[in-house]
Amino acid sequence: MNTHKTVRQEAGTVGENPVRLEEEKTARIIEALNTDLADAYVLYHQLHKHHWNVEGAEFRDIHVFLQEAYEAVEAAADELAERLQALGGVPHANMATLSEVATVDPENEDVYDIRTSLANDLEMYGDIIESYREHIELAEGLGDHATAQMLREQLEGIEDHAHVFHHYLEDDTLVLDSASN
Repeated sequence: MNTHKTVRQEAGTVGENPVRLEEEKTARIIEALNTDLADAYVLYHQLHKHHWNVEGAEFRDIHVFLQEAYEAVEAAADELAERLQALGGVPHANMATLSEVATVDPENEDVYDIRTSLANDLEMYGDIIESYREHIELAEGLGDHATAQMLREQLEGIEDHAHVFHHYLEDDTLVLDSASN
């Protein structure tokens, strides 16, 4: 590892930003976005875990959907981090910090049946949806309309995925239960 270190900006600080938002306002938005970033990475890893472990008659469709979902979360996280940087902030990128800042709790390392896994995912999506709504209001209230718009666009995708999870968890299925044969 290179021992020469030149720190351009310390984590937790707010630098100048080209979008001309006041530092105090920007600091509040950066904190909110870093929370969203941390939550995104918790969700990303949980979705990826379920993608790896899904089994059963609907394996293929759920496996593909979970990949689409975690790829969408990863893209959103990248956009959040880039906006943080544009606002003069430092995006959290350390696993310990991300775990500490996240407001959602991942399930443990055990592998669960797919219905339990998807229910856990839907619960996390719901928590993230609520957080996004609060952060949209915060950004709007502080005059950061661009961040609010970015979050609105991401929220739309998050809600769409939550809707699909909800459908997967419905009772209607073409798969026959062995007890009903």
